[in-house]
Amino acid sequence: MDSDQILYLIIGITVFDFVFNKVLGILNNKSSKQPIPASLEGIYDEEKYAQSQRYQRTVFRFSLISSTFSFLVMLAMLWFGVFGWLDGIVRSLAPMEYLASLYFFGILFFASDLMGIPFDLYGTFVIEEKFGFNKMTWKTYVIDKIKGWLLILIIGGLIAAIFIFLVAFFEQNFWIYFWMVAAAFMIFINLFYTSLFIPLFNKLTPLQDGSLKEAITQYSKGVDFPLNNIFVIDGSKRSSKANAFFSGLGKKKKVVLYDTLIDNHSEEELVAVLAHEVGHYKKKHIIWSMILSVAQIGFMLWVLSQMIFSTEVSWALGANSTSVHINVLAFGILFSPISTVIGILMNLLSRKNEYEADEYAVKTYKREPLITALKKLTSDNLGNLTPHPAYVFVNYSHPSLKQRIEAMEAVK
Repeated sequence: MDSDQILYLIIGITVFDFVFNKVLGILNNKSSKQPIPASLEGIYDEEKYAQSQRYQRTVFRFSLISSTFSFLVMLAMLWFGVFGWLDGIVRSLAPMEYLASLYFFGILFFASDLMGIPFDLYGTFVIEEKFGFNKMTWKTYVIDKIKGWLLILIIGGLIAAIFIFLVAFFEQNFWIYFWMVAAAFMIFINLFYTSLFIPLFNKLTPLQDGSLKEAITQYSKGVDFPLNNIFVIDGSKRSSKANAFFSGLGKKKKVVLYDTLIDNHSEEELVAVLAHEVGHYKKKHIIWSMILSVAQIGFMLWVLSQMIFSTEVSWALGANSTSVHINVLAFGILFSPISTVIGILMNLLSRKNEYEADEYAVKTYKREPLITALKKLTSDNLGNLTPHPAYVFVNYSHPSLKQRIEAMEAVK
């Protein structure tokens, strides 16, 4: 393919991706207007369900505006060769060709992030505030943003520098060595996420001694799950929404409960949520998800290696010569249809894992507390009770609430 054909292909994929996601969003938005399913009655009263539907509509409309803005900016940059123009600027500033790649990615990241700040502020301090979710102060927002930028500069810059070095040194075989780096980084993050990264933004405190800790410890011993690291995170610092998650491997494994989750749920419900997380561990979902993610990265890097030195791809985006960073950017767009298919397959697997974790919790603990906990979480977060099946199929990593409850009720 010549450079013009590649440009048209890139633009075509960008347009298709936007239209595909907007159609799914419109279907899901319409689906959210349905009455409460009979099996889910009691989660909302009439007034709160109307509020939930308003929240879903408001979020969708805002996402439509923000994503359309991003789409139009990207189209303009592709059509008018802005990426090629930026490539020329960074090459004139950089003493070395591959240092230009660092400048290029850095400028694009910060420009994109700065453009997104007004939308982020509106979403947080207007929409989330209006519906009673936002607990973040302006000070916290600014500090979070600065910390995030510093992390990107340090960690992102280091990874980008390693990538560029490996491309320069090993050329087309770079993907093998960077795959190793990426795999090691993923394992490192999984092991140390809660101990190194979360404390930069949130306060983690060990769960205090008491009846809840005793109930959790008793359940854990009953299913042969040695757990000493139970932490509470101050999620209420930013939002009233609740969550819980499991992190780490081996002795580094930790269960983290949001303080909002503890405040709004009974002890039985909290143990049931923990039982679900233990189910993921017992079924080896975390390890298999990591293995598949590493395999996915390897495949993606191999595909990238086939086009990273393509002169035609560089020309397609307006560069005057072969440009590694331009080609990486083009690859991100060209790979998106494959990425979408992979994402759908990973979501299918993720939903299967959620069913299995629910089943484990039902069999090793109790059915009703977990169902009640999920209903409360949905109600407190103004969740959509009637998502469109196509939207669930493509985007949901968890089954819908209705599907989860029906599956749990069918467990013998």
